[in-house]
Amino acid sequence: MGTREDLLNAAKRCLADRGYARTTVRDIVAVSGTNLAAINYHFGTRDKLLQQAMLESSAAAVEQILDALPAPDPAHPAARLEAFWTKLIASFTADPALWHANAEALNEALHTPELRRELAAAQSAARAGLAETFGNGNQSVGALLQTMIGGLLLQWLIDPENAPTPIQLTAGVRAL
Repeated sequence: MGTREDLLNAAKRCLADRGYARTTVRDIVAVSGTNLAAINYHFGTRDKLLQQAMLESSAAAVEQILDALPAPDPAHPAARLEAFWTKLIASFTADPALWHANAEALNEALHTPELRRELAAAQSAARAGLAETFGNGNQSVGALLQTMIGGLLLQWLIDPENAPTPIQLTAGVRAL
């Protein structure tokens, strides 16, 4: 890996461990093993480095969502949905740093128009994939599932012991 990639990986780790507001350039340099001048050379500012790290983390999170999509099986939609929740929740526990950085990106997007646009495009792609897989292209299904994913993620980040299980989520959707 090169210095630029080292800085990005360190920024992602710092976002997950410390959050956007509490991450300093010194933190990033300490984790990356690089120097302060490297941040300026490769990204210009701490904020631009952290924004790039958040964009990459968000793209990876959307990829995790899309990778969790099961193969189409119209005969067993509830089983497909439960399998999706199971795989997605497993990614929350397998790579918590990714999801913590993603949550930080969502918060920072409220204050950064460019980041907001990029995240909106990523969310749109995830909704489309969800709509195609579970709703035969019905965008309302994609919107509902995308909304549920956001809430589920927050519950798993804050209180994983009491977050809904795949069985509970599937039963809830079925009850609707």
